[in-house]
Amino acid sequence: MHISIIVSLELIFRNYLNFVIEELKDPYKNLPKAIWISIILVTCVYVFTNIAYFTTVSPDEIMGGAAVAVMFSRRLFGVFWWCMPIFVSLSTFGGVNGILFTTSRLFYVGGREGHMPQILSMVQIQRLTPMPAVLFMGLLSLLYLASSDIYALINYVGFATWLSIGMAIVVLLYLRWTRPDMPRPIKVHIAWPIIYTIVTVYLVILPLYASPTETGIGLLIICTGIPVYAIFVAWKSKPKAFTQFMDKMTATLQRFFMVVPEQKKS
Repeated sequence: MHISIIVSLELIFRNYLNFVIEELKDPYKNLPKAIWISIILVTCVYVFTNIAYFTTVSPDEIMGGAAVAVMFSRRLFGVFWWCMPIFVSLSTFGGVNGILFTTSRLFYVGGREGHMPQILSMVQIQRLTPMPAVLFMGLLSLLYLASSDIYALINYVGFATWLSIGMAIVVLLYLRWTRPDMPRPIKVHIAWPIIYTIVTVYLVILPLYASPTETGIGLLIICTGIPVYAIFVAWKSKPKAFTQFMDKMTATLQRFFMVVPEQKKS
């Protein structure tokens, strides 16, 4: 379980870093560097954390306890055990902040490319941040919190996420095979995407066997993108009434959120 968590976190870090490549200075140099630093850092932190747990708390207690970190802190920190839940909360808050920062860029770029409503591609006039995309991501997060079963929620989102990532990597491998001469500013050895694909296949197939119901709901979550694709991408000859309605909604939301389209770089 601990090894799978480490692998999942490493893959997530590598995935989310790609979302904010536009925010990086000299991305061709700094993106690979950031990926390697995050992989090494997360691996070291989690390995040493598990060593600390197993040298302080017995395996039976770890298997039977719901809060291993609290048991660990009670034995080592005494009356200051309460600091551990605070640190865990701060770590969770930081993780959520990073996910909101990176994932909202997907909706932002989707709106910019015409794959989602145009309002999602706009930035706030004072802070120059994609406020509509961030708020939309926050609303989706609140919607997911309607489920009281955290393990089911993990299966819903985890399956959909890893299936999407796996398909993207498979396409990358396909392009490396069919178009080997395409320009690739950031290129890695072919072994790395193959290993990535193998791990992703494991993370997709395991929930199919262990939690078929939650996996089915995850598939339904993926299918919610079909009407969005049909309306904003596949539907070319939209009626004038629909276009006018979307323009009015965009203008109204622009005034409400005080946002404008991003200025194109020359």
